[in-house]
Amino acid sequence: MWGDKKPEAPAKNPLPQQGQQSQQVRPNIPSANAPAIPGEAKTMAPIDSTYPSTSSGGTARLGSSLHVKGEITGNEDLLIDGSVEGLVQLEDRKLTVGASAKVTADVIAREVVVYGNVKGNLRARDRIEIKKDGSVVGDLTTARISIEDGAYFKGSIEIDKTGDASDDSSKSYARNRTTAAATS
Repeated sequence: MWGDKKPEAPAKNPLPQQGQQSQQVRPNIPSANAPAIPGEAKTMAPIDSTYPSTSSGGTARLGSSLHVKGEITGNEDLLIDGSVEGLVQLEDRKLTVGASAKVTADVIAREVVVYGNVKGNLRARDRIEIKKDGSVVGDLTTARISIEDGAYFKGSIEIDKTGDASDDSSKSYARNRTTAAATS
């Protein structure tokens, strides 16, 4: 089978000799089927089912220990559990403000659901929901609104039915008006 060539011998004998201790080398990246070692961090966290997930793929998550100052823009749904100061702009996506979240920002999204605290103006093309333990201090602009019993809201509400239509001039106006308000 090997012909005239012999297989090369391993550099070290993998079996320990009498009186030697066996050393096991573990790679830094555990495989999915590797058994858990006590004291070793798990690579996968259990899925948090506190908030409903979207049917069109995953949702990005800003964890409860994270603090962001600045602008968040993107093209995927976002769940905020930490704190955010600045601007959150998710034009065609859903923003969920988790129960432990503290958001001090203007928000532009397709849909906004608030379980935590928001201070800032919310503009949602489709709808805004403030859940029973949610709190919003700021002006709301949306086509549909839902405020549950027990929720706190202070501000004004503008029902904007043009948000549902694909009229580019009204979208452009709304974007420019919100951007001007955020920068002044």
